Amino acid sequence: MGSRPASAMGYGDDAEERARQYEAVAFETVHDDFLPWLPADPGRVVDIGAGSGRDAAALSARGHQVVAVEPIPELRDVAERLHADAAIEWVDDALPALSGLRGRFDLILLSAVWMHLDEQERSEGMRRLAELVSPRGCVAMSLRHGPVPAGRRMFEVSAAETIALADRFGLSPVHHGEKPDVLGRAGVRWSALVFRAEADTDRGEGE
Repeated sequence: MGSRPASAMGYGDDAEERARQYEAVAFETVHDDFLPWLPADPGRVVDIGAGSGRDAAALSARGHQVVAVEPIPELRDVAERLHADAAIEWVDDALPALSGLRGRFDLILLSAVWMHLDEQERSEGMRRLAELVSPRGCVAMSLRHGPVPAGRRMFEVSAAETIALADRFGLSPVHHGEKPDVLGRAGVRWSALVFRAEADTDRGEGE
């Protein structure tokens, strides 16, 4: 891709420390809401905004074929070093276009990504997710609510708005959870959403 997307503002700073914080909390702790929705058999999955690679590595260890999308070179370099032994394909790409991804995925994971996109980007991004998810596959995303850290680009995006947008593109909600911040940050809470694609691959009007 080359250029850093606006949605990634601030995430290249202190990449080593940021990765250390991510890696300190287990995949199963952060994403307990999503565990029942992981593919039962080894499948093709993509982690969008993969950060330190913690989630991508955990999914790879479960036998899945994993593509990890991370547009921030500082984080991507750290992640590739930390998880050098994991079978992960790293891609420099970002929402909403995700032009570097090919084929379909049984699971699309977006952990703490969606609220960095503005309204137009969210519409374009949801269309792209609907194109990328396999029939009957799942899109799992977590939304952060609360104070915006200094130097970040972040929007207050509700679960209700996200569910309505997903529905436009044929992605039906199968799980909606609300949870506190696992790091205990004041005023921060999370929505955990899982959407399932229709069996038919012609999805959404997008108008």
